[in-house]
Amino acid sequence: MATPVSVHEVFDKDGVRLSVDDAVATVTLTNPAKRNAQSPALWRALAEAGRSIPGSVRVVVLRGEGKSFSAGLDRQAFTPEGFDGEPSFLDLARGSDDELDGVIAEYQEAFTWWRRNDIVSIAAVQGHAIGAGFQLALACDLRVVAQDVQFAMRETSLGLVPDLTGTHPLVGLVGYARALEICATGRFVGADEAERVGLANLAVPADELDSAVRDLAGALLAAPRDAVVETKALLRGAPGRDYEEQRRAERAAQARRLRDLAGLSD
Repeated sequence: MATPVSVHEVFDKDGVRLSVDDAVATVTLTNPAKRNAQSPALWRALAEAGRSIPGSVRVVVLRGEGKSFSAGLDRQAFTPEGFDGEPSFLDLARGSDDELDGVIAEYQEAFTWWRRNDIVSIAAVQGHAIGAGFQLALACDLRVVAQDVQFAMRETSLGLVPDLTGTHPLVGLVGYARALEICATGRFVGADEAERVGLANLAVPADELDSAVRDLAGALLAAPRDAVVETKALLRGAPGRDYEEQRRAERAAQARRLRDLAGLSD
């Protein structure tokens, strides 16, 4: 696919490329030879992408080059030496509680910014999305998947737990019982099941994935930005509020919108 001349590349490093085309930013995982396997360097680049997105951007698309979205954590992480310049798993285990917590919290920053209220994020997922790859797709607001998608949460089978922010959205999307079964068994979830249980907003043939994501991004851009921001904030906050609290939040949000539309906002 030819790159539109309006696209501005912000950076390309450590397996992550960020480009911006007007109100749409695209974050691409760029190591297809390793099925976009993840590493601490990649996580830092993803966190930097979040900090580097211009204020004009309303929609962020996350995609992976090649046949797989992301096959999860690079297997080098499981070797005694780990990654060059990074603490190995053994080093992490030997650290204090605060040190270990701080390192994992830093890793998680790559997965936290996708749900910011000022943007809507879309994961375009094809092929394998395993472990950290699954959690990265879950970090986004919306997921469009190709028919060949294979989600799996394999951490438990390795004696670990999903710790890259994936458990909260997974339970929110599919419920506790199904989330537990998916994580504890490590089984694959294909496109049809993903769409049926709410993991995917849309499942399409692989050759239609890019166009489906473009169409969705265009539809999201059709509504006024501030209305989308307020609506997203309302929906994100709803699980933590009771019915009456949500009613009050709706009234306050609508009051802000009405004053803004009337030209009376501060």
